[in-house]
Amino acid sequence: MSSNNRRVFFMQAAAASAVLVAGRQAMAQGAPMVSEQDPQAQALGYSADSAKVDAKKFPKHAASQTCATCQLFTGKAGDASGPCGIFPGKAVSAKGWCSAWVKKAG
Repeated sequence: MSSNNRRVFFMQAAAASAVLVAGRQAMAQGAPMVSEQDPQAQALGYSADSAKVDAKKFPKHAASQTCATCQLFTGKAGDASGPCGIFPGKAVSAKGWCSAWVKKAG
């Protein structure tokens, strides 16, 4: 491969990566909120408000556990909602909770 072809390849790869990142961010910002009535949300006990989680049904739930403190939440700190790895293409409330909660590293 000539150096000119390599240069073109790397420029195209960089441009494609930038488009993918920008598209993902745009989708996350405009993503619809997960409904508590969504079948997957119900299966995981998702609540848009962690304070309203049924303690009898989810005894391991703690008040400090919210989507914002979960490793699966990829929204920015301080955002009211953001994307979650459990609900692709949808946003969750930062104050929410589900049984897939995992403490955020750090």
